[in-house]
Amino acid sequence: HAATVVGDTVGDPFKDTSSVALNPIIKFSTLFGLLAVEIALQIRHKAHAADSLNYGPILGVVMLIVGLVFVWRSFYAMRIPKKDAAAPSGAH
Repeated sequence: HAATVVGDTVGDPFKDTSSVALNPIIKFSTLFGLLAVEIALQIRHKAHAADSLNYGPILGVVMLIVGLVFVWRSFYAMRIPKKDAAAPSGAH
């Protein structure tokens, strides 16, 4: 039946095109998160063992700020400005 064929292929183009591109990003994000947690735990254990300042949260806040700056730049600072529609386009 034609309706089942159309309904069956609705999600396939998105799945085929996005999963290939997103798969490495998802894998990298997961790996980076696991490594970041491991590093944070090592910093905390070393600071606790040496009775010194635990600078893990400070480092985390700094990395969060750096990440937010990159997000802001990618979404807002790099936008192409719109041309003003009310401005004259030039002399004729």
